[in-house]
Amino acid sequence: MSFENNYTTAEEAVKLITSGDRVFIHSVAAAPGPLINAMTARAPELEDIEIIHLHTEGEAPYVKPEYSDTFRTNALFVGANVRKAVNYGSADYLSIFLSEVPGLFREDILPIDMALVQVSPPDKHGYCSLGVSVDASRAALQSAKKAIALVNPNMPRTHGDGIFHASRFNALVESEEPLHELTIPEPNEIEQEIGENCAELVENGSTLQMGIGAIPNAVLKALNNHRDLGIHTEMFSDGVMELVENGVINGKKKRTHPEKIVAGFVMGSRKLYDFVDDNPMIAMLDIAYVNDTAVIRKNPKVTAINSAIEVDLTGQVCADSIGTYHYSGVGGQMDFIRGASLSEGGKPIIALPSTTAKGESKIVPHLKQGAGVVTTRAHVHYVVTEYGVANLYGKNLRQRAQALIEIAHPDHREALQESVMERFNQPV
Repeated sequence: MSFENNYTTAEEAVKLITSGDRVFIHSVAAAPGPLINAMTARAPELEDIEIIHLHTEGEAPYVKPEYSDTFRTNALFVGANVRKAVNYGSADYLSIFLSEVPGLFREDILPIDMALVQVSPPDKHGYCSLGVSVDASRAALQSAKKAIALVNPNMPRTHGDGIFHASRFNALVESEEPLHELTIPEPNEIEQEIGENCAELVENGSTLQMGIGAIPNAVLKALNNHRDLGIHTEMFSDGVMELVENGVINGKKKRTHPEKIVAGFVMGSRKLYDFVDDNPMIAMLDIAYVNDTAVIRKNPKVTAINSAIEVDLTGQVCADSIGTYHYSGVGGQMDFIRGASLSEGGKPIIALPSTTAKGESKIVPHLKQGAGVVTTRAHVHYVVTEYGVANLYGKNLRQRAQALIEIAHPDHREALQESVMERFNQPV
């Protein structure tokens, strides 16, 4: 399986892209910048190119107006680099559970013509790793008719499903660009209070899932006195490392992949990428498996902590849009909210500040017109703000409203009470 003759420049490699192709771009921190730029530079020579990807870090030059005659993006998750284009209407958003994205490729619902990925250098046997992002990228690469790899020594070699022989790629391009990094600021007072409230719900021996950002980081900081925690999550960031070093996270109580940290992708600092490099404790697996509720529920006390843009008084969760303005995506929230609720002793949690930066309540009588319901009110159990925990499970709509008002910001509680009076024709 020879591959040495496949090395070339980015400019030459992207000549393999032909008009009418559907092109997949590797996810999150693994987005291969030099290949993206070289492809975009070919815009005058190409037409009818569909770009498809989950969240990607870095620039997305193909969504610029001057390239609209060549490229059309079909985003499976709306990140900052394509948000303006999606909301302007020059790019599209495909709403789907993260667990189901690989099926789009494998079942030829969205067949991939070309995959642009970034990998670790071939080992002595010729095998490369998808590194920090296996997620749905594995399925895209497996099913793509053609593939180009950016070979980068800065990409960690991770254990799990992301191993491919270099001969899989039609072209290989060498690069030493740093991977995209994300610095998460220290949690502020409100975020810290939310983190502590969430941590009180976490029992020893729990299996954790959480996203990225200040609130998940605050939760992790509040878990240092816990024991025997495990990780089975679509992604993780730097906050996990300290708990591993302190022995808090050891995975001993997990039933699937005991003593392993299971994830689909990672995003954080260079220290995090060095931590996952050749680390047998880390299993980077296909997201169709990681986010499968049947797999998630097998672990004990799955505690899934996810965020929201707003929650209405019945418990409906909007997490991907601000009204009709697309902000992010469905992602894996529902996969894990449902998986946690089915787990023995599991706890699905929605955590959010009580107000926006402008002081508007995030607990609202009604979701904004056009807002998307990512998690239905039937799926929600716990909602957490800096003012406490509302357990909605087993409560009727009036009882839910009362519980949510009690954790809303005090400045908004009276107005929320009035809206409940109007809705139910009686006080809660």
